Amino acid sequence: MAIASINPVTGEVLKTFTPLTDGEIEHKLALADRTFATYKYTSFAERAQWMYRVADILETKKTEFGIIITLEMGKTLKSAIAEVEKCAHLCRFYAEYAPQFLADTPVTIDASQALIRYQPLGIILAVMPWNFPFWQVFRFAVPCLMAGNVGLLKHASNVPQCALAIAEIFHAVGLPDGAFQTLLIGAERVANLVADPRIKAATLTGSEPAGQSLAAIAGHHLKKVVLELGGSDPFIVLKTADLDLAVATGVTARVMNNGQTCIAAKRFILEEAIADQFIAKFVEKFRALKVGDPMQAATDVGPLATPQILQELDGLVKATLNAGAKVLVGGYRIKQEGNFYAPTILVDIPLGAPPYQEEFFGPVASVFRVKNIREAIALANSTNFGLGASVWTKDEREIELAIAQIEAGSVFVNSMVKSDPRLPFGGIKRSGFGRELGIEGIREFVNIKTIAIA
Repeated sequence: MAIASINPVTGEVLKTFTPLTDGEIEHKLALADRTFATYKYTSFAERAQWMYRVADILETKKTEFGIIITLEMGKTLKSAIAEVEKCAHLCRFYAEYAPQFLADTPVTIDASQALIRYQPLGIILAVMPWNFPFWQVFRFAVPCLMAGNVGLLKHASNVPQCALAIAEIFHAVGLPDGAFQTLLIGAERVANLVADPRIKAATLTGSEPAGQSLAAIAGHHLKKVVLELGGSDPFIVLKTADLDLAVATGVTARVMNNGQTCIAAKRFILEEAIADQFIAKFVEKFRALKVGDPMQAATDVGPLATPQILQELDGLVKATLNAGAKVLVGGYRIKQEGNFYAPTILVDIPLGAPPYQEEFFGPVASVFRVKNIREAIALANSTNFGLGASVWTKDEREIELAIAQIEAGSVFVNSMVKSDPRLPFGGIKRSGFGRELGIEGIREFVNIKTIAIA
């Protein structure tokens, strides 16, 4: 893919960028390596001051950054601004808690003094996606920098202005040159970067194929990776649920970010006793969604990020309908300029149809009926993914059963799955491994050093 900003509403090419040459990449790598030699000795207090300043810039210029996000990938401006605000919150969280998370941990052993110390590794490479072009980067960069590492960002090729804006923010607060740098390069250049001995570890958020490729290269070179890949999150609604709240939350959980989020609710699993009621309310709210220009405050759903994503989603819906499923609302590309797809609800989905195993990256909800909680859990676990799950019930026994048996990195009860700086985030199965955020996230890319003194 060319490195270019292309407005998903109009198809207009906003800006194009020349990829870095091999010499320019080497310059940035060497700078990062030199910077780490001294940056690793900076104090938590110094790092925290930089992060507080970053947070201030994010909040002061949130609308400016939000416009860049919306123009490049099409999410509504209000959600883009909220994304920038969330990044500021993340900066302040790690500025406050990183010293506590990475403090020496004393351990009592026989006849010796022992402790665990957490030390930075070096240059960490991040391969990041376009769907949350600020949030995904900041949730890597901030704990990376607070731990004493330095970062290199290879962002998605359709959000280069976001990538450059983020690098400028870190530069503007006075971070040492080389502490955080953006690499405007294509995906084909990643393998050589991972192979470079100066790169100590890598993290990727993206598709399964991209994760497999990075993991294979990193494994060959014995380097640690953290992968946050796709999801087909279940949204289980049982008969004791607050139905109106579940419906309203379910709509948001499916169409937020124009449906393009790994932790979006994608499979709605309904207990038979309330299925008809839920579906009727669900359809009504889907029909009321306003699709259009993401810059307009009244818009609920904007365009998909690229024509390719639109084509892939349309193909999955058609394959599902050809397999025998029915559509209650939507099910088609909107015939106007831009990458618009109608909010869609699919029902009566036969076994083996795409929603059972494929990730639908767009505003398409797949609805299933089950007899009870055990059938719901079995269906929830039948996918290869295991990122998040949302369960709606007031029954304590069902809550405990869901928490114990659902195969996912997170289970949210009576609320929508979401990421939060205070909570570890990640998945199992083909949704990846490792964790971001929380204490677990900042400890992913450190040397956990055991020290024993006789």
